[in-house]
Amino acid sequence: MDWQSTSEDTVPSAPVTEADARLLRARPPATGAWRDGDPAGDREFAALGAFRTENGQQLPGIRLAYESWGELNSAGDNAILILHALTGDSHVRGDAGPGHPTAGWWNDIVGPGAALDTDRWFVIAPNMLGGCQGSTGPASIAPDGYEWASRFPYVTIRDQVAAQTLLADQLGIERWSAVIGGSMGGMHALEWAITHPERVERLAVLSSPPVNTADQIALNSVQLEAIRIDPRFQGGEYYDQEDGDGPHRGLALARRMALLNYRSPIELNQRFQRSWQSDVSPLGQGGRFAVESYLDFHGNKFTRRFDANSYITVVEAMNSHDVGRGRGGVEEALQAVTAKTLVLGIDSDRLFPVDGQHRIARSIPNTLDGNDAVVLTSDFGHDGFLIETDEVGRHLRRLLES
Repeated sequence: MDWQSTSEDTVPSAPVTEADARLLRARPPATGAWRDGDPAGDREFAALGAFRTENGQQLPGIRLAYESWGELNSAGDNAILILHALTGDSHVRGDAGPGHPTAGWWNDIVGPGAALDTDRWFVIAPNMLGGCQGSTGPASIAPDGYEWASRFPYVTIRDQVAAQTLLADQLGIERWSAVIGGSMGGMHALEWAITHPERVERLAVLSSPPVNTADQIALNSVQLEAIRIDPRFQGGEYYDQEDGDGPHRGLALARRMALLNYRSPIELNQRFQRSWQSDVSPLGQGGRFAVESYLDFHGNKFTRRFDANSYITVVEAMNSHDVGRGRGGVEEALQAVTAKTLVLGIDSDRLFPVDGQHRIARSIPNTLDGNDAVVLTSDFGHDGFLIETDEVGRHLRRLLES
């Protein structure tokens, strides 16, 4: 199977259309964030009031954008929460179109008759706090009429879960039949199950660790520095530049770095080998290897749907992830989980290797597979949880039937 897109907007590959090419030749906007006045698409919005972060910073009012599928039953006991990865959003299912620059990132998993069968389940997916696809984040307008920009507070994984809890309260959902998250969304899912065990009946943690390690923080740090050293970043105050040109080069470079963590050496080597982008050898002629063009394409595409300040905000939130912080350590914290739990990893994942998933599974009392993580064999690396939908769906069905 050949795949052109990458983490959090993974869809089957197709030739680059002339419209795509024209879009990517045009100068990127200062921000790819969804802004008020843009088409809402399938989004709904929840105003959640004032919000205080873990470190005491105050936001006078926050909102979360979310999408939903299916219907909440009269008992209110068929709700499933899906939590997206770092640069994902609420558009889990649906086509690309007005308001949605990419198609749903889990179309094969969510829908009528799918693993998360929307004829049975009421499925909700919010865009995380600090994101840039409708939820309050740095590109949102502050009370003074200007973007929050560099003034947006530092938020943690626990802050983002606190905002999601307010959303659940507003929607009248007292207990989730399942909370499901992959990658950074798995961090949120773990926090839900530890902080609110009484509200989580089942839990699925996909390709996610119990703590963000020094190695992972180091990989993140160079991405953030790529954005900050772009001259057009302007310390985060780039929204009102007269030419409308933001730090797209730094953001695209950060994305290219990230993609190397999302895919495996096996896939990249087999897919691209040492092929040129054209029939002309690049040696001495300024040509390019196909893998370089691939990274460029997705880096440039990313700048059309994301915001540089938001990228910094959500990466720093990811760096805060440590379920054991203030709880006596990782193992003791995970003992608080009462949900029936599926822990799943990908054997070729070099971003969040499977030792993290094994550590989670060994520590949670009620795992689906007897304190073992399910490890899928895949050449796709970290992105396997988005791509190997038949196998992922099969295991999610097992969880929901348990």
